[in-house]
Amino acid sequence: MAPGTLREAFSEVSGCEAHGRSFCCAGDLRSVWFRSGPRRDTGLMVIPVRQPKDRSQGPAPRLDSLSRRAAHDPPAAIRLAQVTWPVIFVVDHDPSSLRVLLADLTRRFGRAFTVNGAGSPEAALIAVQELARAREPLALLLVDDDSVDVLTRAHELYPRAKRVLLVDRDYSSTSPAVQAIALGRADYHIVRPWADDEMLYRAVSEFLSSWTKDQEPKFELFRVVARKGDRRVLRLRDVMARFNLPFAVYPAEEEAGRRLLREAGIDASHLPVVIRHDSQAFIDPRLPDLARALGVSVTNDMDVCDAAIVGAGPAGLTAAVYAASEGLNTVLLEQAISGGQAGTSPMIRNYPGFPHGIAGGDLMEQTCEQAWLMGAHIVFAQQAVALERRGDRRVAHMLDGSEVSARAVLIATGVDWRRLGVPGLEALVGSGVFYGAAVGESRAMRDQDVFIVGAGNSAGQAAVHLAKHARTVTLVVRGDSLAKSASAYLVRAVEATPNIIVRHRTEVVDGGGDGHLEHLTLGDRTANTVERVPAAALFIMIGGEPHTQWLPDSMARDGQGYLVTGREIREESPARWPLGRDPMPLETSMPGVFAAGDVRKGSIKRVASAVGEGATAVRLVHEYLGS
Repeated sequence: MAPGTLREAFSEVSGCEAHGRSFCCAGDLRSVWFRSGPRRDTGLMVIPVRQPKDRSQGPAPRLDSLSRRAAHDPPAAIRLAQVTWPVIFVVDHDPSSLRVLLADLTRRFGRAFTVNGAGSPEAALIAVQELARAREPLALLLVDDDSVDVLTRAHELYPRAKRVLLVDRDYSSTSPAVQAIALGRADYHIVRPWADDEMLYRAVSEFLSSWTKDQEPKFELFRVVARKGDRRVLRLRDVMARFNLPFAVYPAEEEAGRRLLREAGIDASHLPVVIRHDSQAFIDPRLPDLARALGVSVTNDMDVCDAAIVGAGPAGLTAAVYAASEGLNTVLLEQAISGGQAGTSPMIRNYPGFPHGIAGGDLMEQTCEQAWLMGAHIVFAQQAVALERRGDRRVAHMLDGSEVSARAVLIATGVDWRRLGVPGLEALVGSGVFYGAAVGESRAMRDQDVFIVGAGNSAGQAAVHLAKHARTVTLVVRGDSLAKSASAYLVRAVEATPNIIVRHRTEVVDGGGDGHLEHLTLGDRTANTVERVPAAALFIMIGGEPHTQWLPDSMARDGQGYLVTGREIREESPARWPLGRDPMPLETSMPGVFAAGDVRKGSIKRVASAVGEGATAVRLVHEYLGS
């Protein structure tokens, strides 16, 4: 720190100089921007806060006890200056607009964040570089549309900082916001002018919440102690990530892990162990054990209902919302945890109502809460193993021996990822090889070389997400174009991400490692050659196999196992339909049993489509029960 800088900062905060006004960002010293050199040379702004004229305007800005001590104790001041607080940085070429925006943000967020700004891209980049050299955390970067390049340059220094573009209202396709967000150069946008300050505060709160969520958790609701390479940790990570639970994994071979085991009174031979925040320990927990630890129901105490829904993906959860809200006594049964494949998607950009996208897990969690609050009875870790027609009731048999008797049933069990079928890789599932996005593994991919097999939206979303953590992400695509199977916005995002590599007409033909994936063998279908490449992880997303094996053989399916519904039953399997009336849309060949979402033949593999089918199915259930 240059001589005089700390004194200058204190004088600004205390109001001893600077023309009789006091300068602060939160009423205390922690948010003062410590910098060297005169203010006029940096382009940085310190916010002037006028002293109130009377008590009705609130108390005067003042230093807290620590700041007061520091003002009279230089060593304490130096220690205080070393405290780092996350930074919100604003770039706006209009001085008056910048001053107002800094004051507004400081008023609401200044107690937890340092708020600073610059009036030009050049000054902003100098400031961000100083932040990086000082290892100061940058949480949010807001720039006007004349400073878009700052987002790209700053992203190289702070890849986890959230980038916000300030734009004028312009619904043309040429708006800077359209290109910046589509190409991954900005995470969010704010349209100016906003009607009131609360609109700005709500938006910025959302952005900061997203940034905070990406950081390592400070509070650990669960601590997992396991040996390095234990494949069971994957299941534990997945469950906790899906429920948005803060957790950490501690290797049993290290002192921190050994200490946790000692405190819990558990021998190291009993692993893995999940230790809850209240010190309750679960040894090698299965899914029902984890669900109980989370406080959710895993036993069904409602054996008779109007509507039984099997599967808690987008279609099943939506059906539960509508069925319960419309007065049907509703039971929702899920063999694992809610969300389905949609719950593993790191970011869904094309779901209506979320212009900046929404994480699949967040969307499914909110829908699950909504179904519960509407009155649906939700049971997790409860697998249906059979379905039968018993008079005018439809009875679902559960793995634990219980039964659920319903007047109507909706099958929304979705699909599983198709297996790759390479023996060397199947042996490493959970140890560097994953089916699906494996949302709990993102942070573990930091600075690694990662591969994804697939060419659909799920694969594209996973690639863009993992590219934020991994050194390189390689998409292995059998076909000659990603655009044939992925949405255009995802293709643009993939192309604009520099550390994503797309290898067309390529297959994974082999792989291996010593207990963990270390290498892959790629086959080039055009050149008819093979290449061995180092790999830390492989994520496989190559189509689906429907969850219909548990249903009776009498129910009509197509050649791949998807349920046939509606008029197609009469066209393809007329002998399987027992009634004189035509099947309803979405109704299966067992009257009173409906199908929605990915499990149904001909369904559109999009989350919004599954949501629509779930809502439609409830309307059809009402018609069926009324007839």
